[in-house]
Formats: sequence, structure tokens, C-alpha cells
Amino acid sequence: MIGYIRGQVLQSGEGTVLLENGGIGYEIVCSGALFAKLVTDKKGEAYTYLQVREDGISLFGFVSPEEKNMFLKLISVSGVGPKMGIAVLSAMNVGDIAVAIATSDVKMLSSVKGLGKKTAERIILELREKVSASELTAVPGGKAAAPAAEKLSDRDEDAVVGLMSLGYTRSESVRAVKAAIERGASTMEEIVMSALRNM
Repeated sequence: MIGYIRGQVLQSGEGTVLLENGGIGYEIVCSGALFAKLVTDKKGEAYTYLQVREDGISLFGFVSPEEKNMFLKLISVSGVGPKMGIAVLSAMNVGDIAVAIATSDVKMLSSVKGLGKKTAERIILELREKVSASELTAVPGGKAAAPAAEKLSDRDEDAVVGLMSLGYTRSESVRAVKAAIERGASTMEEIVMSALRNM
């Protein structure tokens, strides 16, 4: 599995770059953020996902581990393939996707070209369930688990789920949500965005 590549950009076009490392050129289908960064800098690093199919092998690249993690979550949803996952990440940043999932914002997700309403609803349903199920194992034992044991309102719980979908632990997410509320955030979206800016 090729999970990370650093090198020089030899060619680029239509969301794809040819990244040279050790005399080998890797053709990478990039997220919007990674493509912009590599084309601008003419060199850089990519966190990658290798897809192997009967009709060929494709390498998909991301600007950060968090972006790759969101991509893996997206393609775990029935009906969402790697190309659609890249399209979503190119149209929205990781924070916006997390907010859309946490707030059940079908309209925001379905604004991505090629992503229909039914698929957007499926993404929200399947990823929210996946994040919720992981809550039982995401919290470490001991004192760190204390914040997670507190009863949260539905609004605050949705905000925590949104942050956890980005890879933060439940305890980190609970602390960030509480801090966002203390800073004056009131709606669910305001809380998530404020928390993300200060994580």
C-alpha cells in the first residue's frame, strides 16, 4: 500500500499530478486542496489511497491525514466511489463536510456536482451512525473519559458527532464544544465552526 509520497511535480492537469520520487513518477488524482498546493509549489507531499480494481489501479491524493480520513469515511458509504469522494472533497473542505453531516444538511452535500439528494442522505445516515457507534470505544479510560460521561443536549451532541467525524476523540470534541459555547456560539453550526477554529 502506498500511503504517502513526497516529490517534485513533473506534470499537472485536470485534477491530476505526476509526482516524481526516487526516479519514479506517481500519477495522483488529487483533492482540490492538494492539487492547488502542488501546482503552486511545484513540489510537496501527498497522503495517498491506492485503489486496486480489475480494470486498473488508481492513486488518490490528499493534503492532510484528516482529509484522507474523511475520504475513507465517504467511500465507505454505499454508492460513493473514490471519484465521488474526491469530488466532495474538492467542492467542500473537511470542516464543511463534518458540519453538513452533523447538521443533516442534505442541501449542502447535494450541491456537489454529481451527488444527488438520495446519496447525500445516505452519506449523512451512514456516517452519523458510524461515528455514533464509535463513541463507545473512542473515549480513553480514566479521568479523560469524564467529560464524555456528562449528558449533552441534542444540539451539543450533534456538534460533538461532527467533530468526531474529523477524527477527534469524544473527550476532545466535548471540551471544544463547551469552549465554543462559552465563546458565545449558539447554533449547532456556529458551535462546530468555532470549535474547529480552536482545535
